[in-house]
Amino acid sequence: MKIGLRVDVDTFRGTRDGVPALCRLLASHGIRATFFFSVGPDNMGRHLWRLVRPRFLVKMLRSHAAGLYGWDILLRGTCWPGTLIGKRLGDCLRLAADAGHEMGFHAWDHYTWQAHIEHMPSEAIRAGLERGVDLMTTIVGAPPTCSASPGWRCTEAALREKERFPFAFNSDCRGQTVFRPVVAGVLLNQPQVPVTLPTYDEVIGRNGIDAERYNDYLLAKIRPNGVNILTIHAEAEGIVCRNLFERFVQKARALGHEFTPLGALLTGISAIPSGRIASGTIPGRDGWVAVQEPV
Repeated sequence: MKIGLRVDVDTFRGTRDGVPALCRLLASHGIRATFFFSVGPDNMGRHLWRLVRPRFLVKMLRSHAAGLYGWDILLRGTCWPGTLIGKRLGDCLRLAADAGHEMGFHAWDHYTWQAHIEHMPSEAIRAGLERGVDLMTTIVGAPPTCSASPGWRCTEAALREKERFPFAFNSDCRGQTVFRPVVAGVLLNQPQVPVTLPTYDEVIGRNGIDAERYNDYLLAKIRPNGVNILTIHAEAEGIVCRNLFERFVQKARALGHEFTPLGALLTGISAIPSGRIASGTIPGRDGWVAVQEPV
């Protein structure tokens, strides 16, 4: 059974520390994944204003966010300007590319997209995509082949703007199957490869799931006859949770599962059904996310 493995790289620290560590870990197991990079300013610390929202505060406490992410991430871009990740850490992007991983674009400014995408005009969305894709192309020597919206927050305007870029696919939502989105009655060209499995921060500390139970819980979520796509984060599984993730890889492979980049899941699909992206919620995640719905 194939598990599509997606690595989200959201921050300066995740790029600097998590990406090289994950590249070593994945190489030791002969695994290739899809890396989605944020390359502009790291302003993730500005999410701290959300602590006034009870659900976000509960999540931060439940996941022990200070220990999981570190204060370097939690305060980045608040008391000082956010560091331009791609300008400072281009070698880390090239490391992933040279290792043969699928190179995807995540965001120019992860915080701004995640916090404001539903209110952003098309021109602002396009500008962010252009700046990020251009910088990734300069760093790696080739444009990213795919994209993924930060925090699974995507709008119809964002989908239309992404059609301007040569992405083979996008991974902007949570769902069950690969599909092509319909926007205002028009079937778009770029298929969606939705994430189907929960993430660490959504699960840990809920319903009695701790670090000892997490891997077995996640393995039980894998569907024998379905699409299985897992997102890990360079800031979590690449640093503090690296050993936990390696044990997951070992258990999964012992059960006969195979890890693959997301793009490989599209190989051999003759007909991709249509679908729609709508606003919904995910247990354990604060606020709205884009979810797959049938047309």
